[in-house]
Amino acid sequence: MSRPIGSTSGIAGTIERMSDTNDSSETLGAVRPDAGSAEKDPSDWVTGDEPMTGAQRSYLDTLAREAGEEISADVTKAEASQHIERLQEKTGRSNDS
Repeated sequence: MSRPIGSTSGIAGTIERMSDTNDSSETLGAVRPDAGSAEKDPSDWVTGDEPMTGAQRSYLDTLAREAGEEISADVTKAEASQHIERLQEKTGRSNDS
């Protein structure tokens, strides 16, 4: 026996009601044809001038050691991202390789 929309309880009911209102062509996690254009230049980030994150600091430290470089520990998020990208290429850790 099916229930009318809105009468289902709990999480299943919430999901059912949400699915009735969402555009059926939209998906989450799917590769979009325009996915490459969504990537912003780190210098355009709203938070780019904030101090780098702990994860960036740790990964940048690893990459710099592998590359035999020393980088200032007070770089911004945007600068850290740029260093990471450059050092990934230099050390062969790039996603493109």
